[in-house]
Amino acid sequence: MAHTDPKETTLRGLTYPYGKDWAPQGGQVHEVASGVFWMRVPLPFTLDHINVWLLEDGDGWTVVDTGTDTPEARACWEKAFEQHMDGKPVKRVIVTHLHPDHVGLAGWMTRKFDCDLWMSRTDFLMCRTLVGDTGKEAPDTAIRFYRGAGFDDEMLDVYRKRFGGFGKSVSPLPESFRRMTDGETFEINGRYWQVVVGQGHAPEHVCLYCPGLKLLISGDQALPRISSNVSVQPQEPYGDPLSDWIDSCEKLRGILPGNLLVLPAHQEPFYGLHVRMTRLIDDHERALTRLTELLKEPQTVPECFKVLFKRTIGPEIVHLATGETLAHLNCLLGRRIITKSRGEDGIDVYVKRSNRNGEDE
Repeated sequence: MAHTDPKETTLRGLTYPYGKDWAPQGGQVHEVASGVFWMRVPLPFTLDHINVWLLEDGDGWTVVDTGTDTPEARACWEKAFEQHMDGKPVKRVIVTHLHPDHVGLAGWMTRKFDCDLWMSRTDFLMCRTLVGDTGKEAPDTAIRFYRGAGFDDEMLDVYRKRFGGFGKSVSPLPESFRRMTDGETFEINGRYWQVVVGQGHAPEHVCLYCPGLKLLISGDQALPRISSNVSVQPQEPYGDPLSDWIDSCEKLRGILPGNLLVLPAHQEPFYGLHVRMTRLIDDHERALTRLTELLKEPQTVPECFKVLFKRTIGPEIVHLATGETLAHLNCLLGRRIITKSRGEDGIDVYVKRSNRNGEDE
């Protein structure tokens, strides 16, 4: 049972047809469109849930996203299999991207039903790489990366202890998968679906667009009130995921209709895709402007936190904040607005470029 009855709500240009405080609870499901069912799976994180989608598919079901591999999440799915899926099997498991809250139970489910995992190639392979780090020691390149980002010895010790944790909540992946590519189309229950790929939050994030139902299963590519983390990681220290993210927001706004029901991985379904994409783009561009102003004087990564985040950055989120800050800095480096140098202490310093007269460019 849900906590309250659903009631349409409009907030900041977005319309929530079921309200912004309503969701199916405790393994229950709710039909949001013909043959498309919404279920919430609990997560053991601050963000304590993921929305997963059960799609009627002829003599079986297609599942989109799974939750982490925890007893609570498995129990939620077992209840759904027994009470809501009419004894019909899962025919395929689609995972929008590589993060554990999305892929965590995919291996378990594909083995249970002897079905295929559908995923983008980059995210499947990257997921296998990260899972393979479980039990290993943090590499020296990663330690240098975070020291350059301003981590002290205590913070580096915490990172060492946490390294390899990715695979702890991911059931072993299958040895093969069915690749999903941008723009491809396929049928679910006789309806046409199109793959729309975004980048930035994940290397090759899959969204699913159904014109006939006028809906988009958006994963983490379009969330109504929070912005997905966009981070530089030690595996790709020179990456520019923020430019990829901004380009992807522009892509979704440009190629998809604005009247779609958006089914996000977190929070609640909403209308207003174009409004949300524009707001995400504008928010990041304003952050880049604030950061550029700050960098008229040389700054380290932690010294940049104050213009990018409204909250105090404590040890529990410093890793995420560092990755997000580096994404903004690498974007400005790519735009040739700032420069970067490494001091004798091994810490990187960033500053706005000046012209030949010593003036800000």
